[in-house]
Amino acid sequence: MDTITRTSGGRLARLAGWAQRHRWLAVALWALVLLAVTFTSRLTGSAFHDDNSLPGTESQQVVDLLKNTAQSGATAQIVLKADNGLATQRAAIEEVLGNVRLQPHVRSVTGPFETLSPDGRIGYATVTFDAASADLPYDDIVKFADAAKQAGPVEVALAGDPIERISEGGGPAEGVGLLAALVVLVFLFRSLLAAGLPVITAVFAVGSTLGAITIVSHYVDIASYTSPLMMLVGFGVGVDYALLIFSRYRSEILDGYDRDSAARRALDTAGRSVLFAGTTVIIALLGLLALGLGGLQGVALAVALTVLMTMLASVTLLPALLSLFGKRLERGIRKHATKREHGGAWRRLADGVQRRPLAPLAIGLIVLVGLAIPAAGMRLGFADSSTDPAGSTTRRAYDLMAEGFGPGFSGPLAVVTQDGDPVALQQRLASTPGIARALPPTGRTVLAFPTTSPQDEATAELVTRLRTEVLPSLPGHYLVGGSVAAATDFADAVADRLPLFVLVVVGLSALLLMVVFRSVLIPLKAALLNLLSIGASLGVMTLVFGDGWFGAQPGPIEAFVPVMIFAIVFGLSMDYEVFLVSRMHEEWRRTGNARIAVREGLAATGGVITAAGAIMVLVFGAFLLDPSRMLAQFGLGLAVAVLLDALVIRCLLVPAIMRLLGARAWWLPKWLDRRLPHVALEP
Repeated sequence: MDTITRTSGGRLARLAGWAQRHRWLAVALWALVLLAVTFTSRLTGSAFHDDNSLPGTESQQVVDLLKNTAQSGATAQIVLKADNGLATQRAAIEEVLGNVRLQPHVRSVTGPFETLSPDGRIGYATVTFDAASADLPYDDIVKFADAAKQAGPVEVALAGDPIERISEGGGPAEGVGLLAALVVLVFLFRSLLAAGLPVITAVFAVGSTLGAITIVSHYVDIASYTSPLMMLVGFGVGVDYALLIFSRYRSEILDGYDRDSAARRALDTAGRSVLFAGTTVIIALLGLLALGLGGLQGVALAVALTVLMTMLASVTLLPALLSLFGKRLERGIRKHATKREHGGAWRRLADGVQRRPLAPLAIGLIVLVGLAIPAAGMRLGFADSSTDPAGSTTRRAYDLMAEGFGPGFSGPLAVVTQDGDPVALQQRLASTPGIARALPPTGRTVLAFPTTSPQDEATAELVTRLRTEVLPSLPGHYLVGGSVAAATDFADAVADRLPLFVLVVVGLSALLLMVVFRSVLIPLKAALLNLLSIGASLGVMTLVFGDGWFGAQPGPIEAFVPVMIFAIVFGLSMDYEVFLVSRMHEEWRRTGNARIAVREGLAATGGVITAAGAIMVLVFGAFLLDPSRMLAQFGLGLAVAVLLDALVIRCLLVPAIMRLLGARAWWLPKWLDRRLPHVALEP
């Protein structure tokens, strides 16, 4: 077959040309970066730190006050149970605790016999370390745990932040997700080599970023859950971006262009869309900075850096790989294209939607709004050990403490007064409905144990009642702290700052779309549909993890998950908007016919958007296999949002709305057109 050669193009085409001419250098540079950061990160280790502080909130003031009066250092609990009473096993228990006191970094150990349950069968010893949990060597925590479990006939379970560190075990989520993505790509391209290129590109990008973030964690507060979240997003967008560029490369090959020209044209078209789409994801993530929530800022920066690296890999590493394997790829592309597909099914879908646009529009909106309704009842909180995997030592410790001392024992409320009477405070708390027990004051602090578990909605209501009704009736000023109070404050802070966050993210993204597509209505449509898909994903997450559908344990949604999902999903939704509408815009500029633009745009991108959506759904959905409830929530929320976006929004709602808008979809006032800069996604 004759091939077409064309050398002109924009900056991305020239970048692709450089990567082709210096393909070995480009691959070597990426390999060097990956090896260097991986080796350095292994030497330095990680210093991830969960910072849930909220300066200015009542619960944070309690933390600051107690920090100034109590010894610093992590604590852990050794929970013990003997059916015939712990007192009968005193010698064995004392021997174990004596061994625990000899372990590295153990500062003190209290005995369990002063903290026995009413029936004497359950007690706990509190171990205080000489350093914060994140600063304790992993191996020393393991030695402590091993020593604590040698209690003979006594049942032992462990709890506390150090134990959570060594109990964290990644599930098979990452491997399962990538394997599933590879299967979809092989099915799509019918070539293992072609399918492997997007996966290789994603692995290089995500691997390099993970190593870099591990090193940076020594200098910046980055949460412990950042790494799996980076892999979750990085593998999803990395495979997707490379897939979209490779799909355009494949189309250019079949249109008769030679390999080098096809790669340059693919970068000059799909590459521009990738850069623009990635930029919207980064803007959405950086919009989290507007919330002012310290614990999320490091996460947002890390995930944004991951997206940036996947963009760079897609426009530098992928062209080099296409050049290295070009001949074999071209043979495979032509071999499996004997019967050329022209997007017939997608044309028929577009024509069907455009003939009667109101019906698919109504169906799509009913689905999205119906799924979004449960999100109104979403309850935010922080997961406690009751949601840990069944059989884990932390879950068993929680169950034993609840059995011996009541469900609220693991989440006490710390009430502090600076100018009131601590004894009167203790008496008032002890007589308050919803409080099972209030301990005698320690200085000016009283610990109160609720009758309900930390994740129970009644416990959050108790915090509000104490602050607004009970404590104001006492002379003096009082502060309520503790994990439940912190979750309440976090939820309130998010609610107060969410309008600004949404305004920043939606406003900047809509402005970018307006600049690119020279339209007022398309950015408005995109923003509204993206908000609907986010609402639907949060609604499904509420049904599953909030209400306990499909066998999940009911409980609160992690307080920071919804805002993270909003940022990530809004950016990813803009990806598909850009990929689809940019092809429609390309046809609109070529033909000036709105119906043809919708039909040909969907025909050109429907297959690849569906494949890209399937890959993201599989990668994100695989995190439902992760033992971490938080990561499972992320995985479900992102998978549902992408599924609805790729199928309901892009295949039904967008064609229907574009048909109803017609030529008005591309309208922009002349005065605004003169003031906006020109940024084209098409060459």
